Amino acid sequence: MPPPPDCGHRTKRVHSSYLRFPADLPTVGRRAELALRVRRFFCTTAACSRRTFAEQVQGLTCRHSRVTERLRHATGAIGLALADRAGARLAQIMGIVTSRTTLLRRVMDLPDSTASEPRAVGEDDFALRRGHVYGTVVIDAETHQVLDLLPERDAATLAPWLKAHPGIEAICRDRSGAYADAAATAAPQAVQVADRFRLWQNLATAVEKAVAAHRTCLRHSQPASPEPEPEWETSAGEPPGEKAEEDDPTGKFAERARAHHALVHELLDQGMCMRHIARHLGWGRHTVQRYARAARWRDMSRTASANSPANSTRSSPTWHNDGPNLMEK
Repeated sequence: MPPPPDCGHRTKRVHSSYLRFPADLPTVGRRAELALRVRRFFCTTAACSRRTFAEQVQGLTCRHSRVTERLRHATGAIGLALADRAGARLAQIMGIVTSRTTLLRRVMDLPDSTASEPRAVGEDDFALRRGHVYGTVVIDAETHQVLDLLPERDAATLAPWLKAHPGIEAICRDRSGAYADAAATAAPQAVQVADRFRLWQNLATAVEKAVAAHRTCLRHSQPASPEPEPEWETSAGEPPGEKAEEDDPTGKFAERARAHHALVHELLDQGMCMRHIARHLGWGRHTVQRYARAARWRDMSRTASANSPANSTRSSPTWHNDGPNLMEK
């Protein structure tokens, strides 16, 4: 004995029955459709404007709907998460037959959530038509939910909204003077703050102005002198560091050069070639060559190694007059 939707009085008089086929959630990837035998009843209340009405299954169907309630909730959740086209593609993969416009209708049919009185709000402008029409968006700074959309971005539009919410304690706004006037007039109890983006923007603007004001100082500043290279890494045109090595034979260079020189010559005596030594030690091939061609560790300067007698007697090729073969001394 269902009650009619208008008067609420229950009745037992059956008018007729018919079949309904509401679409339901898919089962194992296939579309599901229910077959419901629905009865139509007479309303016996004389004052009721509705003479007949159809019964509804609580939690399953509703009036003028061709889908079940659980399918309606599912499509509404997909529409909220992915909007129209992406949501329609996901629904097709799940086996739900729908379109992007249907998803948008499901989203618009959802009831508005009840928002509590905000304590901290954020205000900023947004473009309805870029360069021509702008509005103001008000966001709850704690829950990050949109509270309201205002048609203009001036103080006259924002001030009434702030007056209607006296519990606001903090207002996060941009550098607009209209928003500052509205906050000072309509919400004097609230503290006006700037968000992180505005702080970085202010800092970048201040640095840019400071650099532009002192650009002449930067133009005439002397470039920093490069650090001197180590003695054994000097170019071929620089004199060798023989005097420095003799003055300080126990320094850092001497210890490093002596150890590396002995290591390279030890590997050469074991029959390893320079390429394998470089790969084994993780050094450059030319670095290994300088150690290998130096008869002693004091000859590690490039000039000394290039002019060293050991270099010419170790691996310098010459041509003999008696033939075109390349021979080594």
